[in-house]
Amino acid sequence: MRDIITIPLTSTDTLIIASDNSGGIGMKAGDLVQVSYDTVAYYSFRVAAMECIAAGGIPLSVVLHNFCGDLTWNDLIKGIQKGLAQLNLEDIPITGSTESNFPLQQSAIGLVVLGQRSLTKDSENVLSANLKFAVIGSPLVGNEVIDQADKVLPLSVFQEVSKLEKLMVWPVGSKGILYEMNQMFPNKEFTKEMLHTKLDVLKSSGPATCCIIAYEQAQEEKLKKIAAGYYHFITVK
Repeated sequence: MRDIITIPLTSTDTLIIASDNSGGIGMKAGDLVQVSYDTVAYYSFRVAAMECIAAGGIPLSVVLHNFCGDLTWNDLIKGIQKGLAQLNLEDIPITGSTESNFPLQQSAIGLVVLGQRSLTKDSENVLSANLKFAVIGSPLVGNEVIDQADKVLPLSVFQEVSKLEKLMVWPVGSKGILYEMNQMFPNKEFTKEMLHTKLDVLKSSGPATCCIIAYEQAQEEKLKKIAAGYYHFITVK
């Protein structure tokens, strides 16, 4: 199952709630990964937004929970706005709150993306039994996300792929490609030995630096064109 909650709103629309959190990443002395706060918020927003979009939703608003201190708020908002701009969603409202009574030794944020999906839209497209698989982007975590930014799946590419018909798209998080493959198909059981790819299928993908796609043969050339150098085959045996 996806890391979301769906709540019926009307007879035609559903509310989608997707979230992410980040801890020990920022500019405080105790942080394990030292990066700017706009970077922290950007990557946290990516995760929640990708989960929402993968489920067929259109993001409507963002809620930020800030435990980094008052002075970081504007930088955190800047990071969220960067992600929204990459999705051409600049007008979406952002709200939230800051813990300002008690300073923490490490940085932490929580982020929620609220989206809407039409009940006429099937977020889990019906696919044939002869599926092909690929990963777009590469699994990266920690400082790799900054040092190897050219391997991170761009939000714009993810959004374009998600619009295609007869295709499943699934963001990969901290538990890795193999774990997410088994979440995509709960009635199957994939093992490491069954997945043949140059990527490490057990490695954390941190802030959703890649996604899995399950598609039919007719979609392959279009997918390769959209994903370009981010495209990696997975052969299942």
